[in-house]
Amino acid sequence: MQDVFYFYRMEVAIIQSDLIWENPKANRAQFEQKINAISQKIDFIVLPEMFTTGFTMFPNNVAETMSGETVHWMQEVAQTKQSAICGSIIIEENSNYYNRFVFVHPNGKTETYDKRHLFSLAGEHEQYSQGTEKVIIQYKDWKICPQICYDLRFPVFSRNVEEYDLLIYVANWPKRRVMAWNALLKARAIENMSFVIGVNRIGIDANKHEYIGHSIILDELGNSIVEANENEGVFFATLDKSKMIQTREKLNFLNDRDDFSINLK
Repeated sequence: MQDVFYFYRMEVAIIQSDLIWENPKANRAQFEQKINAISQKIDFIVLPEMFTTGFTMFPNNVAETMSGETVHWMQEVAQTKQSAICGSIIIEENSNYYNRFVFVHPNGKTETYDKRHLFSLAGEHEQYSQGTEKVIIQYKDWKICPQICYDLRFPVFSRNVEEYDLLIYVANWPKRRVMAWNALLKARAIENMSFVIGVNRIGIDANKHEYIGHSIILDELGNSIVEANENEGVFFATLDKSKMIQTREKLNFLNDRDDFSINLK
């Protein structure tokens, strides 16, 4: 029993950083420096949305393939640190561009999720193809649901019907709407009785949009475990799945959820 509960504990690192506009090489270098400075054992590392470029609407300038330099770099980091690593990057595939969440396991296995809700206010839907599937990633004894930025506003899509344990949002969420970011992340944790990780960027991009971070890790009741506030850096947390299971069994809120299906066409 002790061994089982050992795997229920997850050591997490989230990285809140400024991003260098449309410069994958420079962004990989700055994240590598931060990752190399991590001395403790980590189970997985979470980077922001479009962590190699910033939230650009010119994917033709910077898009990569799944066999490109950034995915290869993520695989090297995962193997070296013996830690999973994830974040979203711009991928070109079959003449389409995707805002793609990439999750790399320590053994190099790669799983992906394409952003479902494209941010029409910025014209993302005109430049990128929409994802068509909700994805659940199995890592160790954890079920992880990856989401990207604007997905946060659509709770039906993230509804916990798969009994996942952890919901991750990576984002470029601007300062002017950061109150919504704070409120919605907490709501997603409470309604899904799941750990929630939200990783946002800081800084000002080429379009003069300002980002102030507020990356956070929440427990299944919406309580804060770690808050990055507006600070740049690496932030750590230990997630205890056994406590989350005990809370779910005690309160039974998920047992009363509505039964419905989503048309993802």
